[in-house]
Amino acid sequence: MEFLEGTTGYEAALTDLFATTFEDAEGPEEGQVIGGLVSDLVSDTPKVDIRVFRAEQDGAIIAAAIFTSLSFPQDPNRVVLLSPMAVATVHQRKGIGQALLRHALRALREGGADVAITYGDPEYYKRVGFQPITEAQAAAPLPLSMPQGWLGQSLTGTDMPKLVGASRCVEALHRKDVW
Repeated sequence: MEFLEGTTGYEAALTDLFATTFEDAEGPEEGQVIGGLVSDLVSDTPKVDIRVFRAEQDGAIIAAAIFTSLSFPQDPNRVVLLSPMAVATVHQRKGIGQALLRHALRALREGGADVAITYGDPEYYKRVGFQPITEAQAAAPLPLSMPQGWLGQSLTGTDMPKLVGASRCVEALHRKDVW
């Protein structure tokens, strides 16, 4: 298995990975929603605002994590948002997702990101350093349907900072159905 970065030439495979994985876990409707979201993210998000990390085995993508800019115009910290992430169903519970996230977070840290935020299962993401945060610490770009899933971590070796002001996500994520 190897960790790679980028989307060029992998747009359809990435969309399929996410659609299939979310369909397996949560049903056809969720698979369609997340597959469409990923298609929009990889095709419409400016390259400066997106980094896609993938795990490949025998030439096939078996996991992927998408990070996009989460801007806080009044705050100097460079913030990235992990959303979404998927590990192919047959490869889950083998540590692949955690290894991919550790690789991605290290690359983001080395690339100058100060904070990583995600919106998901606290029990899963705490394994790679994410901790529950409040909207007082970091405002979400849209109302959260599951506030306990708002998670963050500092990438600078210091405590999670309080991020100042409102946040703005990339256009593809600016949809109430994913928050």
